[in-house]
Amino acid sequence: MTDRVFSSTKPTAANGAGATANGSFPTTKGQLYGGAARSTYRPQPEKRSHRRGRCCRCCLWTTVAFLVLLFLIAVAAAVFYVLYRPHLPTFTVTSFKVSYINVTSSSSTVNSKFDLTVSARNPNSKLVYIYSPISVLVLGGDGDVPLGDATIPSFVHGKKNTTVLKASIGSNGKEVDSSSASSLKSGLKSKNGLALKIRLDTKVKVKIGGLKTPRLGIRVTCVGIRATAPAAGTPAATGNAKCKVDTRVRIWHWTL
Repeated sequence: MTDRVFSSTKPTAANGAGATANGSFPTTKGQLYGGAARSTYRPQPEKRSHRRGRCCRCCLWTTVAFLVLLFLIAVAAAVFYVLYRPHLPTFTVTSFKVSYINVTSSSSTVNSKFDLTVSARNPNSKLVYIYSPISVLVLGGDGDVPLGDATIPSFVHGKKNTTVLKASIGSNGKEVDSSSASSLKSGLKSKNGLALKIRLDTKVKVKIGGLKTPRLGIRVTCVGIRATAPAAGTPAATGNAKCKVDTRVRIWHWTL
């Protein structure tokens, strides 16, 4: 008996017609419609020129607002000046007595005592000055060596008023460097005497009718005072003394 063999292999279609175009099966949806799958939508980044334009407009409006603010401040200041004609107070050293100035070379220390009289004048007819306590400092020599300090109590400076301020200034065993000690001793022995400087620091409010301004720092610096090696109570030469008043405005960490 002859065995019959049956094969389950289907005949290959002519010219590979049974195969798909890309050799895969089953056919994908993209292939079914004759194109690749659609790409995912991605928003386009904003154009740089648009951002730059907005920044320019913002800077422009900020500058305009700043200029308008400066203009309004200038107008207000001009109106205030026309109405009140404000003037800074004036200070004059009327008396400065040196009780003693002792400079010890071995330990480079200074002992001193001074009596100061200052005349403060308010020239304004519509403004009142309200002073905080005034710190007084006496400096000597070319290097402005501190020789003594004191405090004058607060006071109210009325309209067209002159107020006499007095202070007893001194130091006990204030240490200085050796070069400063030598400079002070030579200055006291010189013919022209030792150059002294008086510095007053305080804050002041200005009262205008029922209004009061914030406190404004001021510094008064008086120069042109000379002192020689004194006997007790010897007055220093104050004929050439001149006092300058400066306002001190603090902005952030800076003082103008």
